[in-house]
Amino acid sequence: MTTSTTLRPSSQGSRLAAVDALRGFALLAIILLHNLEHYNIFYAPMQRPEWLQWLDAQIVQIIYFIFAGKAYATFSLLFGFSFFIQLRNARRRGCDFRMRFAWRMLLLLAFAEFHSLFYNGDILTLYAVCGLILIPASSWKDRTVLLVGSFLMLQPWCWANIIYALFNPDYIDNNSLFMQYAAPAEVAGRTGDLLQTLASNLTDGWLYSNVWQIEAGRLFQTPALFLFGMWLGRKKFFECSDSSRIFWKKALFVAIIASAILYPLKEFVPQHLTNITILSYYSIIAGMIYNFFFMIMLVASFMLLWFHAGNAGYLWQRFITPFGRMSLTNYIGQSIIGVACYYHFGFDLWDKTGAAETLLIGIAIFMALLAFSRKWLATHSQGPLEYLWKRATWIRADRNGAGRSTAAA
Repeated sequence: MTTSTTLRPSSQGSRLAAVDALRGFALLAIILLHNLEHYNIFYAPMQRPEWLQWLDAQIVQIIYFIFAGKAYATFSLLFGFSFFIQLRNARRRGCDFRMRFAWRMLLLLAFAEFHSLFYNGDILTLYAVCGLILIPASSWKDRTVLLVGSFLMLQPWCWANIIYALFNPDYIDNNSLFMQYAAPAEVAGRTGDLLQTLASNLTDGWLYSNVWQIEAGRLFQTPALFLFGMWLGRKKFFECSDSSRIFWKKALFVAIIASAILYPLKEFVPQHLTNITILSYYSIIAGMIYNFFFMIMLVASFMLLWFHAGNAGYLWQRFITPFGRMSLTNYIGQSIIGVACYYHFGFDLWDKTGAAETLLIGIAIFMALLAFSRKWLATHSQGPLEYLWKRATWIRADRNGAGRSTAAA
């Protein structure tokens, strides 16, 4: 039976299955990456047959090449799109969603703190903070949205440090403040019991996650992707139309050319940079922009395939749609399951599994959560955490009997 006959239809009439499917694939890629990294316990067992070491190396290379930095970027792009849908639906009901969205981001921060208890690689805190840019941006013209998004994507802080280092050769910044928090957080995962791990995640783990994201350039990349996602929503490019097909074909062409140009700049130029400060910040700039265009290439290909199937997607695309509809539930759920698999307080598999095994574990986690999503959505319009988030977002509006949420989660 197809998804449409087994799942309860969403109450959100404007929801796009293509976006849910794309979000589901981005989250699947995130799961595979997290498992490959043992949820931030970085370790590769060496006492393995030569053929298995070769297989591990191939898996690492392929997954990182295709998904590293791109899955997160796709997830962020669709966050901005979801804001647009919520804003549009609220305006149709005569509601001003902007302050409601600020409250929604505060609620997301609460989900982030819960998630951070278990996993020291949380992205929701960054989302809750960077999402606030969408409030003023909702009144900007399309051109302004693109200009500000492009400016942020170019990593102005990194460029400022590079320029400063050029005029001050003695200035040294290897952009690795996060390491002082990463080491004890990893030790807690390798050796700590449950309470020790939770305590570490609230201190060193929280700082590790968020300081790393700032130093890795995500403080600028994330709001840029939010803005681009909102712009795509305004232009209706996730909806099937001739203009959407033309746009994604052009985007695919540009992304292929840009990726081909940026790849050698990312891979080979750093080898010739001797100044540690310039090397550090140049690597962030080149890597971020390359990943952005590679991500556009993946998203454009996905959307063109969806449209080619008659705006219903291919079976392999529709198959994952329920997983994307419950993205918050599944994002937090996969972290809890994952750390229980690899951390010392759980099954303690961090030093017993190579890339081949973690790939299978990641797929198993995905399949379990997909089965749960399908079963849950057969009788509910939203996932459990999505429902709580929506109800809390509109709690006073519901009480007053006005402005009830039908916006996409």
